[in-house]
Amino acid sequence: MEQFNLEEMNLICLYRDESNGRAELVANMIEALPYIDDADIKELAERTIDKIVALTEQEYSELSFYAADEI
Repeated sequence: MEQFNLEEMNLICLYRDESNGRAELVANMIEALPYIDDADIKELAERTIDKIVALTEQEYSELSFYAADEI
């Protein structure tokens, strides 16, 4: 299973809705890509999307999501 770093986890928390699954999270993030002007943030988003896509549904369901300020 892919490990997410702090920046990736924070990004996931921005686009994740607890009622949505993995596919909806990926769709939300892909939809936002054209609006991200900062190249570093865009690269972070693309890398994070790739990691999420690589997860199985089982692996995704076992993840705990938390933003940095929730630790």
